[in-house]
Amino acid sequence: MEKFKIKQIPAVLYGEKTDRLFLFVHGKDGNKEEAEDFAKQVCQKGYQVLGIDLPGHGERKNEIDHFNPWDVIPELDTVWRFAEKCWGTIGVRANSIGAWFSMLAFSDRNVEKSLFVSPILDMERLIQNMMKWAGVSEDELEEKQEIETSFGETLSWKYYRYAKEYSFLTGKKEWEKPTAILYAGQDNLTERITVDAFCEKYKCSLTVMENGEHWFHTPEQMDVLHQWERDEI
Repeated sequence: MEKFKIKQIPAVLYGEKTDRLFLFVHGKDGNKEEAEDFAKQVCQKGYQVLGIDLPGHGERKNEIDHFNPWDVIPELDTVWRFAEKCWGTIGVRANSIGAWFSMLAFSDRNVEKSLFVSPILDMERLIQNMMKWAGVSEDELEEKQEIETSFGETLSWKYYRYAKEYSFLTGKKEWEKPTAILYAGQDNLTERITVDAFCEKYKCSLTVMENGEHWFHTPEQMDVLHQWERDEI
């Protein structure tokens, strides 16, 4: 394990020197050290794993209000440019919103393979669902620009407009990469209809743990996750 910084971005690298890398992109409330668990599954198969702390996470918890695509995407671009100078092939392993960020950042990059766990695939639909949960209309959100919710999320008109414009199902973006998805049947953020539509459009392989949750964390869920990771490499 080696810790260093890529410009201002804290990073950690696992595994012995090789020409093949997986970039690990965490989700909300995650950190770069989550990459260690994945590294235990794939370093023995000839990969190194690079984890990073996104704004507001890990060593950067003091950087509030920057965990959004217009701040995160340039950072992921910086990390990719660093990685492609050091490794010949690069894959992506991402959780939740980290998958959405990765697709936004790497859609025009040569990604060897993507492994997405509980990915956010349609941010526009997710925000619309959160607006329903909060009883907020589009007109109200546009008028107020930002609205705090009782479930701890801040609805943002700017964020919503961005999600609509750069949708991978209806907007400007495309994701033509070899991709495998591990999805939980009890995922409360991404609906099954969304993951099915995404997989059909982009020919992704899909594995479903019907009794799993958005956050894979129980021993049973972790066993399924680890076996899926080993099978997909």
